[in-house]
Amino acid sequence: MKAIQIGIIGFGTIGTGVVKNLKKNASLLSERLGAQIKIKGIADIDIKKKRSVSVPQSLLTKDAHKLLNDPDIDIIVELVGGYEPAKSFILKALKNGKHIVTANKALLAVHGKELAAAAEKAGRSIFYEASVAGGIPIIKALREGFVGNNISSIFGIVNGTANYILTKMTKDGSEFSETLKEAQEKGYAESDPTFDVEGDDSAHKLAILARLASGYWIDYKDIYIEGISEITEKDIEYAGELGCVIKLLAIMKEKDNKIEARVHPTLIAKDNLLSTINGVYNAVCVEGDVVGKTMFYGKGAGEDPTASAVISDIVDIARNILNNAPARIPSFTTVKKIKGVKKIDEFESRAYLRVSALDRPSVLAKIAGVLGKYEISISSVMQKERNVKGGTVPVLMLTHKAKERNLKNALKELDRLSVIKSKTIMIRMED
Repeated sequence: MKAIQIGIIGFGTIGTGVVKNLKKNASLLSERLGAQIKIKGIADIDIKKKRSVSVPQSLLTKDAHKLLNDPDIDIIVELVGGYEPAKSFILKALKNGKHIVTANKALLAVHGKELAAAAEKAGRSIFYEASVAGGIPIIKALREGFVGNNISSIFGIVNGTANYILTKMTKDGSEFSETLKEAQEKGYAESDPTFDVEGDDSAHKLAILARLASGYWIDYKDIYIEGISEITEKDIEYAGELGCVIKLLAIMKEKDNKIEARVHPTLIAKDNLLSTINGVYNAVCVEGDVVGKTMFYGKGAGEDPTASAVISDIVDIARNILNNAPARIPSFTTVKKIKGVKKIDEFESRAYLRVSALDRPSVLAKIAGVLGKYEISISSVMQKERNVKGGTVPVLMLTHKAKERNLKNALKELDRLSVIKSKTIMIRMED
């Protein structure tokens, strides 16, 4: 039986999962592929560390270039993460005629255009199912399953750490800092959780999804990013009373040949399916003009789910090699119709506002006057915890759709009013 030889660079959590599951399901994979997948070598800076899977010592090396230069290796699996040396490894592997499987969302978000051009020049593939939403096959769905669709929108919960924190805050009524500490103790959050809780990780993933959906090379720097660190237990409680939950969403919309791409905390109704995605799970909703609305759900991270995605890419590339069609499916597709990316001021959405106002007559009229000045229409108002001594009270408002520019200007003017005693909180809403 023919063998497809692979080299794995990075033998950490994901690399261990890939090796373990390739060994466990070797017979199944051979039957389905009609060929064997053989690990020719594994490179890592620490080849002495004990792992949950054992491999012959002869397969291990500290020198990644040994694999990159091996003429017998068909596929390089890059699992080291980060920008460098991962980028250099991939470029060298492509130059040497090897296909690439990677889980590196940050690298693809920032340098994907360069890597895709190098793959096209080499006549080789870069597959990256594991870069977004772990074991959920969202990349394959966008690249192949929805090839006959114009994709109008994507809404995704694509970071398990942030979703776990918001879920716990919602269920327990706990504060952000307390919940983050618990997530770190359980291993759901890194010791430095900035990339997860401030939205950068979700934005990396959104850049990849948006490029696949729109065919436009969105610059990662053009994605608006806002994290969850300023979400309070009170806002989560008030959102619940309004029939909503707060989720960190990655959002892409395409309208009038322009792309809107943003990551931020979002109020969504409790009857929306995304509101039920809890803990470390991920979900991605995609709407196409032919297929309509779809939703993909599953584990967004972890050794086995991510390994599942990596192995699926290995098998896809192996099938192409066996059929003498090395780059049958392009790594990314390009569509010429998109004219650019919208700036944040052009966005239009509904909003939840929490205004800390003095408990006096006519205050609400002053607030409504400012909002009206900027063409912001109020859909509902709720006043909480009336203070008969004349102190401040939270006034909660839901607006109809308004331009982001108008919302920002209105909030600046509101916060200058003498009757407003602290910064007004705004959380965007999506239907």
